[in-house]
Amino acid sequence: LTQGNKSIPGRLKKNGMVVIAVNYRLLPKVAISECLDDAAASVAWAFREVEKYGGDKNKIFISGHSAGGYLTAMVGLDKRWLKKYDIDADSIAGLIPFSGQVISHRKMNGIDNLQPTVDEFAPLFHVRKDAPPLVLITGDRELELFGRYEENAYMWRMMKLVGHKETFLYEIGGHGHGPM
Repeated sequence: LTQGNKSIPGRLKKNGMVVIAVNYRLLPKVAISECLDDAAASVAWAFREVEKYGGDKNKIFISGHSAGGYLTAMVGLDKRWLKKYDIDADSIAGLIPFSGQVISHRKMNGIDNLQPTVDEFAPLFHVRKDAPPLVLITGDRELELFGRYEENAYMWRMMKLVGHKETFLYEIGGHGHGPM
């Protein structure tokens, strides 16, 4: 949420899919709510425009890595972000965060990297039975950042406990946060 530019992975470019990569405003120049709003506006744009590019608005999957994974989970689980754009988050075909943080994002509000926080800005705060399918993917638990595998495993467990039947957790052995 503090740096970088988004891109489309090469393997997705020629597979008959409409793939959209978006940037968002970065911390600390804006508040976390503005990052989330940028992500929601992008998803809303996809719902409105995808058919112009040969896509199907009933088959929109949201994905991202690291901060993008965090934004993916927040936009899909906390329905208020898309509601502003008259989109029901439950119309997303699936959420696929790669190494996404599911506690509050540590780079916001001066939260230390080792201080777990679950508040309204944490995907874990928004577990719900009726969410879109959720595929949580992390790197190897011994190589990942700051307990990222464990927090995703906890998210998987809590989604199961609230009755969400389509939550899955995958660990990519031998790969850390970046190379995953």
